[in-house]
Amino acid sequence: MFLYYGFSGSIDFQGMLDNLKENKLQIFIAVIIIIGFALIRGFETQLFYDPFLNYFKNDFKDLPYPEFNGLKLFFGLLFRYFLNSFLSLLLIYILFQNRDILKFSLIVYVFFLLLLFGMFFIILAYFPDAGWLLFYVRRFIIQPILVLLFIPGFYYQLQNSKK
Repeated sequence: MFLYYGFSGSIDFQGMLDNLKENKLQIFIAVIIIIGFALIRGFETQLFYDPFLNYFKNDFKDLPYPEFNGLKLFFGLLFRYFLNSFLSLLLIYILFQNRDILKFSLIVYVFFLLLLFGMFFIILAYFPDAGWLLFYVRRFIIQPILVLLFIPGFYYQLQNSKK
């Protein structure tokens, strides 16, 4: 990891600067990956079939679900989940360079793929009034939320294992 903290709990700025200089390539790749996340978000309407993009931008509380092609929706969400997961796993590997962490993350991403997609389509089929639940399940599918949880968690775990 490219961050460095001194033993007293205070931040060692010189050590951090040295680490930044040593890890320029890692930082550059991490920035490119973050730009990739932004591009996925910025071009979501062009890249993915998702009639729920506009649905959730409105006051959807009392609206029925929009018309959709189930197969196109499935593959659109799957493609987006795959892109976000690939970039997330790449970011995790670039930051930690640990195959065990990468394997664990991959297993968790596959688990959440199955869980979230199952929940999404069950809600669509059997719960027509569960707009808020659908909103949050869909949010976990289309946004790279897991990586935001994993990076600090893995960092904390690695720091504790060094003590």
